[in-house]
Amino acid sequence: WPAVQPKQWSATRTGLPYEHIDPLRIDVTAVTAVAAYAYCARCRILPIRVTGDSIVFATAEPFLTEWVEELSRLLRRRIERVIANPLDIARYLDQFYSLARSVKKAMTDADANAGSLITNLEQLVELGRSGRLDANDHHIVQVVDWLLQYAFEQRASDIHLEPRREQSGVRFRIDGMLHEVYELPTPVMNAVIARIKTIGRLDVAEKRRPQDGRLKTRTPDGDEIELRLSTIPTAVGEKMVMRIFDPSVLVRSFEELGFGKRDLELWQSMTALPHGIILVTGPTGSGKTTTLYSTLKQLAKPEVNVCTIEDPIEMVEPSFNQMQVQSTIELGFANGVRALLRQDPDIIMVGEVRDAETSEMAIQAALTGHLVFSTLHTNDAPSAITRWLDLGAPSYLISATLIGVLAQRLVRRVCDSCAETHVLEPAHRQLVEEELGTAEGHTFRRGRGCTYCNSTGYQGRVGIYELLEMHDALFDPLHRGDLLAFASAARQQPDYVSLKHSAVALAARGITTMEQVMQVTFGLES
Repeated sequence: WPAVQPKQWSATRTGLPYEHIDPLRIDVTAVTAVAAYAYCARCRILPIRVTGDSIVFATAEPFLTEWVEELSRLLRRRIERVIANPLDIARYLDQFYSLARSVKKAMTDADANAGSLITNLEQLVELGRSGRLDANDHHIVQVVDWLLQYAFEQRASDIHLEPRREQSGVRFRIDGMLHEVYELPTPVMNAVIARIKTIGRLDVAEKRRPQDGRLKTRTPDGDEIELRLSTIPTAVGEKMVMRIFDPSVLVRSFEELGFGKRDLELWQSMTALPHGIILVTGPTGSGKTTTLYSTLKQLAKPEVNVCTIEDPIEMVEPSFNQMQVQSTIELGFANGVRALLRQDPDIIMVGEVRDAETSEMAIQAALTGHLVFSTLHTNDAPSAITRWLDLGAPSYLISATLIGVLAQRLVRRVCDSCAETHVLEPAHRQLVEEELGTAEGHTFRRGRGCTYCNSTGYQGRVGIYELLEMHDALFDPLHRGDLLAFASAARQQPDYVSLKHSAVALAARGITTMEQVMQVTFGLES
């Protein structure tokens, strides 16, 4: 007998479609308003979609139909049924209705529709409505707990809490893409943000200036998770973004991060040197912090003193000595490096080379026998030299201290659960042939979309890397100031692999798609 899931067998026998419940695609406010929790729990059903003239309910018991006629008559809409996993029905029934109940009670406690709660540039005052929500109200606490747990379940990297005049939005960034998750009444959103500011030790009363903070919590599985908090004032209230840092990334191997064998050997030989500067470049969100932390984690032996100066500290790691930039007391990167040099360091990590003074201090640290890691925001590895020269660093000091530059990006990984091979389009085939010589003998995959990847075809991300090691052949064009010649000489190095080549090689191994390659490496040179 073929291996068939019971729920799929039921769908086949009853003629009802089977549907996986994707919470990201469900309007929780709308579905929880159509039927009471007690009724749904008794009938073991879950509303999952509301349209103009119909409501779709998920059930695991297709032969129990008494509720269909009853609800159709009460709601005056057509009832449609789909088969779903009974465990999912029970789980999301509790989650959705618990959240809706907390929001509703919070609004009741605050005298719903309290327009005076909008503290923004276009203040709206309604006389007689002065109710306020308490950030420590247990309903608000439940909403915050649900929000964090839901983000962990969905593998979100960022949580966006965005105020609007009446209904404020919650969005998650998952694998680099933003997804709308939920809408909260603005008074509830204000209280949620106040609650998070409280536990993140931010100034709850201050809503006029940006603030940064952090908090640590645990997932339902007991894993510790760090969140970095950032708030800004907007025209309609305070916006908050929470960046989620999973400490498990520090124990991933470089192969899991996406390093190829040749790149890994070269990177480890560079990081094993006793002194010099290593730069990691790329735009925001390209994985630079993960690469640096993973590298420092491996280098942080008991006999090695690793010190960092960061803005802000991304993840607290016990094996490092971490210091945070404090602009209010004039503790910047340059002053931080100057202080760290008096702490007997072996390895120093500077969060970012932003100005000439920081550049000068990083060079001085390297010249005095320290291994220095730092980041720049450039498109590729050769252009990091151009950027460094723009900051005022003399070319002879760059050639004396720079070990190498690692440029990187993140591409989305094909979901293994729904991956299938496919034939390349002509434009994609041409790019593969330009980079790899031939498109034959490779396996190109893409995801159909399934329950495990929220129908996106992708699950997780992986890095692509461009590693430039400084050689004698690069010093002459660098000293002459001929940056075009320097970039050309860099790309001709035997161990140089471009970002585009690295991405195409990943696609040829079936790890990512050519669509991702084209999107991420558009405009980059080979």
